Amino acid sequence: MALLLKGAHVVDPQVALDGVCDVRIEDGRIVEVGHDLATEGATVRDLSGKYLVPGLVDMHVHLREPGGEQKEDIASGTRAAVHGGFTAVCCMPNTEPAIDNGVAVEAVKGIAAREGACRVHVSGTLTHGRKGEIISEMGDMVKHGAVAFTDDGGSPQDAGIMRLVMDYAHQFGRAVMSHCQDTGLVGAGQINEGAASTRLGILGWPAAGEELQIARDIALCRLTGTHLHIQHITTARGVEEVRRAKAEGLPVTCEVTPHHLFLNEDALDETYNTNLKVNPPLRTQADNDALIAALANGTIDAIATDHAPHTDWEKDCEFEIAAFGMTGLETSLALVWTQLVETGVIDCSRMVEAMAIAPRRILQVEQVSIQPDSPADLTVFDPEANWTVTVEDFQSKAKNSGFIGAQLHGRATDVYVAGVAKMQDGKILV
Repeated sequence: MALLLKGAHVVDPQVALDGVCDVRIEDGRIVEVGHDLATEGATVRDLSGKYLVPGLVDMHVHLREPGGEQKEDIASGTRAAVHGGFTAVCCMPNTEPAIDNGVAVEAVKGIAAREGACRVHVSGTLTHGRKGEIISEMGDMVKHGAVAFTDDGGSPQDAGIMRLVMDYAHQFGRAVMSHCQDTGLVGAGQINEGAASTRLGILGWPAAGEELQIARDIALCRLTGTHLHIQHITTARGVEEVRRAKAEGLPVTCEVTPHHLFLNEDALDETYNTNLKVNPPLRTQADNDALIAALANGTIDAIATDHAPHTDWEKDCEFEIAAFGMTGLETSLALVWTQLVETGVIDCSRMVEAMAIAPRRILQVEQVSIQPDSPADLTVFDPEANWTVTVEDFQSKAKNSGFIGAQLHGRATDVYVAGVAKMQDGKILV
């Protein structure tokens, strides 16, 4: 049976759409977009007062399966994604074992097909076991559906190895997604090297530890011609490196997380809140300002959460031994709406570009647009919803959010994947 979504404010910059209209769906695809569409033969959903946009994609998510199911698994992680308004995620390969061959890619795809609440795109490693020594089975993984490559959680430290993996990735037309971290310089750093590390007596992590590898990998991009995607960029100088690379015409893109946009080292105090311990670390207010400006002007292409779930016992311990990372799938949309759209820093079209269009373009998966014949992967949200972030509300197994207690506006209410409702009126249906 057809589904008719009526009266939503539809925003899609790909087709210059920004206004109230109806969307009709049949057999998993959009068949008609317009005003006062006929209701005969269709299930009708009145979405008056809500926004409807191409389904959001989080291109940087840790689902932890296989090997870390005590933290998260594909079923719980994709439910959290749907709860946050996402129709698809790209899972990182730093699992146990690592996703470094075609069999591992197929295993994750199979679990996602059976248990996933949304689409799951699989990334593969750059090197075998993420050890930075031997190139992974890239061709095999591409054959089985890997959309990109990364050793996320770290990166090859040897420039020769990184050049080799970029050459191979270029053959297959896939992006290399780089977690830029010079381990020799970063060492055992815990938080940004600066005022907070000095005040709290915690070992510092210099911004240069990220910026040096951004510069190195851009140089290798220039050498190989490979699409380089910088993951979770955090510093003003890093953004400037990317800006110059783009001006040069190099195939360089980057992403930023909500926590690096809206939190900084000033949030760290004598409570030693381990939910604020992330990799790379929270930087400075000046870095926040530079990242927000770069997102607004398009230097930063995408918003991604780096959703990094951990068990309570991995976070409820001394700061120095606590795990790095925070969750993000269920707060991302509302944070961006509250902090950037409502304040006029960006408009809804720019949000859609950064959270739905650019991620698909970078990952080279089928684009979604509000026009006939597009897949009906759609996100609906209520811009007037006011809510407080609480651990009881999470669908994720993990509770390690740095935004617990935050008062936010805007929340996903309905999510459709291939025209099938995965969430309706805020209730998960899978």
